[in-house]
Amino acid sequence: MVKLMLDRLGSDHRRQPRETLHTPDEIECYHVNAQFSEDMGDIGVIRFGKILHVLQYCVEAIWCRFRYGLEYFYYVPAPGKRAALYRDWIVMLMCRPFFKGFVYHWHAVGMGDWLHCEGNWFERWVTHRLLGHSALSLALAVPGMRDALWFESKRVEIVPNGIPDPCPDFERTVLPLRLARTVARKKILAGESLTPGDRERAGGDPEVFKVLYMAHCTRDKGIFDTLESVAIVNTGLLASGSGLRIELSVGGAFMAENEKAEFNERITRDDLRSGIGEKSVVDYKGFISGEEKDRLLRESDCFCFPTYYSAEGQPVNLIESMAFGLPVITTHWRAIPEQLPSEYPGFVPSRAPREIASVLQFFFTHNQAMELREQFTSHFTDQRHIEIMRKALLGMVR
Repeated sequence: MVKLMLDRLGSDHRRQPRETLHTPDEIECYHVNAQFSEDMGDIGVIRFGKILHVLQYCVEAIWCRFRYGLEYFYYVPAPGKRAALYRDWIVMLMCRPFFKGFVYHWHAVGMGDWLHCEGNWFERWVTHRLLGHSALSLALAVPGMRDALWFESKRVEIVPNGIPDPCPDFERTVLPLRLARTVARKKILAGESLTPGDRERAGGDPEVFKVLYMAHCTRDKGIFDTLESVAIVNTGLLASGSGLRIELSVGGAFMAENEKAEFNERITRDDLRSGIGEKSVVDYKGFISGEEKDRLLRESDCFCFPTYYSAEGQPVNLIESMAFGLPVITTHWRAIPEQLPSEYPGFVPSRAPREIASVLQFFFTHNQAMELREQFTSHFTDQRHIEIMRKALLGMVR
């Protein structure tokens, strides 16, 4: 999301010929690529190399301040992890004295709650002194405003995430497939025979209900709850003889070796097999992107993401799923309820595999494709995101 913002606001001015800008709506960006962690599992881990990176990035930002006459410092604060918090202390100690105002973009949420519940009085006091009273805080949704209010930002604006449309041919190719697969499953469950045309329109395998999980493979992102729910549905389908099957594709990297080992052991059990002695119904694909990611989002029947990750903001994987009209199963967690349509039937409690299994079966015969696609086009396009972002940033200086 930071890269999208940077690209759409004119890219890094240090990497292109500098021009004098006269229009009042123009914004100049000078980017310090402050990548502290190698991956999600590295966030919050203390390493000596990270300290050197922090100092390097701060010096670069201060140099930009004086070289280009900059006034405002844009920063994405840490999630609720102690080592990441201390990193933010260093950044603020070094950089805050040199800039007129600070803009915080709360992609990770829950810092204020974490400090209240897990932090000590000294950490709360220092963090409030160093990060408090920013010129502007950008929240993804109303629940994300809690951090901005905790730090007493002078202005708070809601700027929902947005992405370029990954499925511009939705109505021509994807929607007919989704509708045909739903109709075919209804016929199968009613005991009716499918015609060759039914099968062709439904992609050739309408008897397979395809579930997709695409995120970091961690317990609190919901990977194990997804596995258990698929096992419950798989056991019921095998016992019923309905003719339907369920398959789960998992895309994403594991952050902990013990969770990877637990996953690999779990998918070998009988309740996750397509029959006695048959292969697992779970296909682990590792990290996916590009054409493979596009194919899975098009061909899957349901996206399962029952997250309760503490710093979850406004997950882009849900926005991508909506763009493809892919039914989503997720939790009432953080800002997620504001992403989906009102009265959406795909919400489940956290840590509730049986409830997830029930909603999976609901989506056998119910189609939300058009409703989800409209939610994407109305609220989460890149054009809308940048328009709101630009307005929020310019409003700070007027």
